[in-house]
Amino acid sequence: MAKQLSYAQLSRQCSSPHHHARAAAQVARSAPTSTSVTITDPNNPAKSFAKANDHRSSPAQRYQGVPDAPGNMWSILDMGGMGLKNISVTVCSYDFLTTLYVNHNSLTFLPPSLSHLSKLRTLDASGNKLSSIPPEIGLMINLKELLLFDNNLVTVPPELGTLYQLETLGLEGNPLQPDLSNLLMKEGTQAVIVSLREHAPVGLPPPSRHWITRTWSERSQADPAHPLIDKLSVLCYNTLCQKYATPQAYGYTPSWALAWDYRKELIVSEILNWNADVVCLQEVEMSQYDGFIGDTLKQQGNYEGVFFPKSRAKTMNEKERQVVDGCATFYKADKFHLVEYHLLEYNQTALKRDDFKRSEDVYNRVMTKDNIAVMTILENKETLQRVLVTNSHIHWDPAFADVKLVQVGMLMEDMEQFASKHLKPPTNTCNEDTNRKPPTYASVADLPTVICGDFNSTHESGVVEFLSSGNIQQDHHDFGNHVYGTYTTEGLSHPLSLKSAYASGDIQYTNYTPTFKGVLDYIWYTSNTIESLSLLGPIENPYFKKVVGFPNAHFPSDHIPIAAEFKFRAPRPEKLEKPNFGLTSRR
Repeated sequence: MAKQLSYAQLSRQCSSPHHHARAAAQVARSAPTSTSVTITDPNNPAKSFAKANDHRSSPAQRYQGVPDAPGNMWSILDMGGMGLKNISVTVCSYDFLTTLYVNHNSLTFLPPSLSHLSKLRTLDASGNKLSSIPPEIGLMINLKELLLFDNNLVTVPPELGTLYQLETLGLEGNPLQPDLSNLLMKEGTQAVIVSLREHAPVGLPPPSRHWITRTWSERSQADPAHPLIDKLSVLCYNTLCQKYATPQAYGYTPSWALAWDYRKELIVSEILNWNADVVCLQEVEMSQYDGFIGDTLKQQGNYEGVFFPKSRAKTMNEKERQVVDGCATFYKADKFHLVEYHLLEYNQTALKRDDFKRSEDVYNRVMTKDNIAVMTILENKETLQRVLVTNSHIHWDPAFADVKLVQVGMLMEDMEQFASKHLKPPTNTCNEDTNRKPPTYASVADLPTVICGDFNSTHESGVVEFLSSGNIQQDHHDFGNHVYGTYTTEGLSHPLSLKSAYASGDIQYTNYTPTFKGVLDYIWYTSNTIESLSLLGPIENPYFKKVVGFPNAHFPSDHIPIAAEFKFRAPRPEKLEKPNFGLTSRR
């Protein structure tokens, strides 16, 4: 309460035209070396301004919209005390602003387009004639101060509950509803924000997504020698492990939408809805693979699966192991037979390389990351067509781009070794109904392959460059100054002709949070053996303009699922006598 009254009193003293700009200019003349412009101490404005001046040579330039040097842009705009009745749309395009003063004017409304000022940390609209606040203000998630003293507000929109970084919500001097006023005065800004967030209506309907069919001009040229045969649909989804779904990490999400009992139903419903032949999941807890997720997909989707947790599970007791996440690959039990599976532990594989053992970076950077990959050879029960499906979760931290590249380098090497064992099927394997045998492959490059996962890498990364081009130079900037044996002396290469199911521009986001919005998840396929027919389209853009990030009421993870439909381009199997399917499915 004291803070509200103190800030409100200070606000009332700032009603003269350009009060903040003039005060900053005065301080700049006496303390030209201070560093930013804002009021942080309501009891000592001069002290606050002395801390705030931002090294600009001319205070007028800071406030009148003139860059004071090439590459040096003003970021604070003071339009206070000018008698304004409207805010120009042009102001809403200044997305570089961090502070905006429109206090003590005659504004009766704030334009929703203020939400375009995504970097804004302070918005002061005190001393106006506002009777409502646009819900879009809730999109300005970097706000630390929202000052609305001395207006005509009775309430505020529940959408402000997403302002999880807000430190001061100034509402003194408004005819507020008693419950809102009492909560603010007794418990402060954070209590109000939490209350708004927890009780906000779901509002928007869930957005629809649709399959997009590839046109022939988007596909590779048809090859009569290798006709298209069996279809294969694949879904890839990072489901957000529950132990990572914390209020600290997702402060904009209501607690009920973070709860596992709520999220698990949406996750499984999303997977079953798309009914893919193969489902590659990341961040699945061991207890959920053996429990709700695994059981539900088996019972309602007729899936069998293969799962491995991250390497840390080996060092834990059984109870601790149950909450370790890992990668799970599910496949339709009525369509596929599991020939063989294989686990790749990146840190353990790194230890086996003689050239890596001589590098401190391997021990300090690669060995500390326990990511894994799960590989499966699946065989169509009817046609005996085989496919290698790889599912992996690459390390997340952008500061470890070198580790990501090393992990994917090891992935491609390990895949090649695993695939080489399955180029020729056993001589007594055939389909008893058709007398057809599985096709044979001259090399691993000819084995149909699909690689799914959360690669935590953007389109501009070395990881994507390597997978798509087949090569990466030894001095690639993602390696930095780190040393990784032949990777950083000779470079990397792989023999597969890989293509992403989603071309550039097909989807704008697979991961959507306030701190990162972009593509991190991929479905790669060998374009010489598989043809892309269709893909699961993006979420409609208007929806993104109304939400600050996932998870939320509609999306249970910070990632969205991606999916693609393929057809194999492979020789037709020849006739043989009797089948022998070998391994059985592992659950």
